[in-house]
Amino acid sequence: MSPGLLGALLAAVAYGAATVLQAIGVRRVGALPPGTPLPARVRAGWPYAVGLALDGLGFLASVAALRTLPLFLVESAVASSVAVTAVLSVLVLHVRLGTGEIVALLAVAAGLTGLAFAAAEGPPLQSPAAAAWWLLGAAGVVAVLLAAGERDPNRRRGAVVLSLAAGLGFGGVGVAARLLEVPSPLWHLLTSAMAWALLAHAALATVAYALALSRGRVTTVAALTFATETVVPAVVGLVALGDRVVAGRGPVAVVAFALTLGGCIALAGRAEPPEPPSPTTSEGAGGAGPAVTDREDLPGRP
Repeated sequence: MSPGLLGALLAAVAYGAATVLQAIGVRRVGALPPGTPLPARVRAGWPYAVGLALDGLGFLASVAALRTLPLFLVESAVASSVAVTAVLSVLVLHVRLGTGEIVALLAVAAGLTGLAFAAAEGPPLQSPAAAAWWLLGAAGVVAVLLAAGERDPNRRRGAVVLSLAAGLGFGGVGVAARLLEVPSPLWHLLTSAMAWALLAHAALATVAYALALSRGRVTTVAALTFATETVVPAVVGLVALGDRVVAGRGPVAVVAFALTLGGCIALAGRAEPPEPPSPTTSEGAGGAGPAVTDREDLPGRP
């Protein structure tokens, strides 16, 4: 296994595990009684901090993978973190997956295998000096979409716009990471327009995704964000950055990409573990257990 492919898979595992740990940490804190002292809340929520650290590790691993692997493979691998979350929910939290979810997991596994088989390794084309400014301009477009979606009085339509903004933002992070030249010494990144473009896309995407989740159905938001952040960078990489498929393996790449994306979208609304009961949850008749409320499971990071 090449270092680039190892980095892409490490990113998927790190992001997937981070989602589970962050969910556990938030819900442990939420289950504490009112008035719990801050130190006790910090101790209860330690899994959340570990999850944030894993998010950082996943990002660094994906950036390392983009040094040598095309965007369509790395972005698909990052999106597949939702499958990692689903598997960890089964192993750690004993969540049961339905038949459709198992099929989706198999589709993601088969798709990633096909993409790894079809992708040609290599650095991107030498980016022109204007590339960073184009990406900063694209961040401006994301900002406009974010503002429009946030201000839209129609919550459903606003959620769609915000989801597209999040997907374009996360996709911009991937493109910028593919083109970013790491200087020596590292502090020269402070003067790199490409590094600032990456940070701008990351910040805007994170805000847009959070707002979209607060306004729309989780499955719809996740599907739109996953599709946009995976497809758009893949097209940009193939058209403008010199990303290539091994000769004769184009059909394999197309089918594998569709399998991976479809499987990730299918899992997106079921990726996070179910919410544990709070101390104030009422019990059912005969003390059989906590009352169950209908809710959608939240997706992991796209």
